[in-house]
Amino acid sequence: MDSFAEILKDMDFEFFATGQYGMGAEEARALIGNDHFIFLDVRADEEVKYLSFPFAKHIPLRELPERLGELPRDKFIIPFCATAFRAAMAFAFLLSHGYLEVKGLNVGSDAFAAVLKPGALYNLEKAGAGLAR
Repeated sequence: MDSFAEILKDMDFEFFATGQYGMGAEEARALIGNDHFIFLDVRADEEVKYLSFPFAKHIPLRELPERLGELPRDKFIIPFCATAFRAAMAFAFLLSHGYLEVKGLNVGSDAFAAVLKPGALYNLEKAGAGLAR
């Protein structure tokens, strides 16, 4: 049986009920600048032209199979997209390829951008977290 089928078999009621697959925007915002976490923007190039996240690694979902080597296995990967749908696909794909620390952002990029207000970003910068990746 392939690894993707095994991942799907593990996605039972408890898996979804306990939120093991994802995190919310506020929880994710608190992780910006933490070197152990990589935000993975899986939106298309066209989308990134209009709304970009400078702290995120951008790999469009359709390119992820060929560019998988760009993602370290010793980091926690947080895929996100415009609606959380592609993030969920990236989540399952990464798990099926042996990435152990993965959670998808369970809100779209617009909701994520909404929590990145000047006050929150200023506090991250002041704390020395930095936003550049």
